[in-house]
Amino acid sequence: MKLAEALILRADAQKRIEQLRQRLNSNAQIQEGDTPAEEPQVLLAEFEQVTDELTRLIQQINVTNVTTMLENGLSLAAALAQRDVIKLKHSVYNSLAQSATTSQIRYSLSEIRLRSTVDVPDIRSQADQLAQEHRELDTQIQATNWLTDLVE
Repeated sequence: MKLAEALILRADAQKRIEQLRQRLNSNAQIQEGDTPAEEPQVLLAEFEQVTDELTRLIQQINVTNVTTMLENGLSLAAALAQRDVIKLKHSVYNSLAQSATTSQIRYSLSEIRLRSTVDVPDIRSQADQLAQEHRELDTQIQATNWLTDLVE
């Protein structure tokens, strides 16, 4: 199995667990004399099975991420961390540029005028550069995911 396939299965398992949580909670109490729509013990057994599978997948994915190297010499795990930080930085720079771009709506001459404390074009340029870095790194990661066999 390829790493990308394991990542898809992990996401499916996480969704399934959330569905089981909701179904368990919906059947946790019933009116006296009624029967539950679904048997909680059956749902709990399925929940345990899916969480065991999820644990196994996460362990295999983590081992694969640590042992797999990208062309640039970074481990896949390091590249994922780098990608997450680049995405965070892009978000902050983008938000800063948006906040610094104020619209001046003046109703009278006595209103307070606002001015930007940062160089908006420079901040936007940095945000654009981070977005490009993110795209390039993400492309490398995705390609590696489809080429790498999952460590069993």
